[in-house]
Amino acid sequence: MGLGQKEKTMGILVTGGAGYIGSHTCVELLNQGYQVIVLDNLVNSSEEALKRVEKITGKKITFYKADLLKIDSIEEIFKKEKIDVVIHFAGLKAVGESVEKPLKYYENNINGTLNLCKIMEKYDVKKIVFSSSATVYGNPKSVPIKEDFPLSVTNPYGRTKLMLEEILQDLYVADSDWRMILLRYFNPIGAHKSGQIGENPKGIPNNLIPYITQVAVGKHPYVKVFGDGYATCDGTGVRDYIHVVDLAIGHVKAIESMEKGQGVDIYNLGTGTGYSVIQMIEAFENACQREIPYKIEPPRAGDIDTCYADSSKAGEVLGWKAQYGVAEMCEDSWRWQSANPNGYETL
Repeated sequence: MGLGQKEKTMGILVTGGAGYIGSHTCVELLNQGYQVIVLDNLVNSSEEALKRVEKITGKKITFYKADLLKIDSIEEIFKKEKIDVVIHFAGLKAVGESVEKPLKYYENNINGTLNLCKIMEKYDVKKIVFSSSATVYGNPKSVPIKEDFPLSVTNPYGRTKLMLEEILQDLYVADSDWRMILLRYFNPIGAHKSGQIGENPKGIPNNLIPYITQVAVGKHPYVKVFGDGYATCDGTGVRDYIHVVDLAIGHVKAIESMEKGQGVDIYNLGTGTGYSVIQMIEAFENACQREIPYKIEPPRAGDIDTCYADSSKAGEVLGWKAQYGVAEMCEDSWRWQSANPNGYETL
């Protein structure tokens, strides 16, 4: 779809835009000619990511260090900037930590989003793309998972995502001027081809691939594999891993579709193929040409056996389909990590 002048001047506020998925989405938005404004509190991200996004694209980002829990700081941005659409990534996202610290997750993810919606409503900005998650399906009775499957959750992180989906839909029922797209994504991995930006967790990673990459560069002695008694091909959990650039492009497609539709739309973004933890370790060994040691640990609370997507709806309506396979995902993750062994602290 060609971008008209109207779209080229659209201002997109990206909350959590300095984070992993946010920074890659900023690249794709800038490449399509959108004006990008980023709000991020940098709790689990780095401003260096945005500088590198600017370097990759040759375009400028307007950045505000702000926290969604402080409603006045959100309002300052809406006063100053021309915002047409919000892409809402900002939030805490570690399943295990959410089980240990549920109140922290409810306060941050729910209250932050409520504050954002209040200011959007006040300034008549009623278009939002919401970063949801496959965790809202809980432990699905079957796979692949379709958008109309029953919803349930197995951990507080997933519960915040499900509650926010419901809050946003209630908002639309009350005011049909809202236009909302809820993107339920599966397990993003990989990095930009440039090796300039990638996943940069602070502290010990909660997610599998950054843990594997850090073992590969010698930061940890082995990968902790949580549980080998699941009902899967090798007893380890099976997930749908999607390249972060594919995911980022999905957000651009969502914004493009906002002009055409109305109401609330929900899409899965995944590849439709599941891989076990052991299979991912083996795929990464192929990418980095070195052995990745691992040890089986007790299973984590809230984890499920198998989870992968049916993303055909996104294909039919948004014209979106995942392009990258697991080999490329692992190669791109390795390119990023090997060039940036300490993440954004390298420079």
